[in-house]
Amino acid sequence: MTAAFFFYLFSAVMIGAAFMVITARNPVHSVLFLILAFVNAAGLFLLLGAEFLAMILVVVYVGAVAVLFLFVVMMLDVDFAELKQGFQRNLPVGATVGGIVLVELVFAVGAWSLGSAAVTQVTTPTPPGLSNAVALGRVLYTQYMYLFEAAGLVLLVAMIGAIVLTLRHKHGVRRQKIELQNERTAKTAVELKKQPTRAGVDA
Repeated sequence: MTAAFFFYLFSAVMIGAAFMVITARNPVHSVLFLILAFVNAAGLFLLLGAEFLAMILVVVYVGAVAVLFLFVVMMLDVDFAELKQGFQRNLPVGATVGGIVLVELVFAVGAWSLGSAAVTQVTTPTPPGLSNAVALGRVLYTQYMYLFEAAGLVLLVAMIGAIVLTLRHKHGVRRQKIELQNERTAKTAVELKKQPTRAGVDA
């Protein structure tokens, strides 16, 4: 009874928050409602026994992605009233895409309910006595270790490529040169002069 109560509570709050994300006039409020939807989705994952997914949803999406959205929205002076002017013009296209996604979700849920026997044919079932996070970690770092490392290398190359493409050297900007700093000595860095009393200092 308690699990059913929390399920309906998390589901109702998440649906309401998701609706407010797309209907709120203030974009900052939309991001805050998005964070609320993520937290309630994490609660649903906890009820399903998938504590690893709940932790990833809170740490990655709430702690990084949603907060980044919030900072970007608050720091950039974007005229959202101008962006919303083409809403009526793009409404048919958006409704069509939404309908296609809804049909795909219906087919996915129907296929899952009809093929529930496929759960018993999992090649790597969760061992008894282990939590979801421990079992997933064992699978990732044993059976799929090379694929996991390859995915990490792909992300590293993508990060380096993004840095190289966005880094632009501007002329006239003084930059730090480590080799020149290491070659400096007291004789080259400091020049001592004897100034007469009450003579002042030349600019």
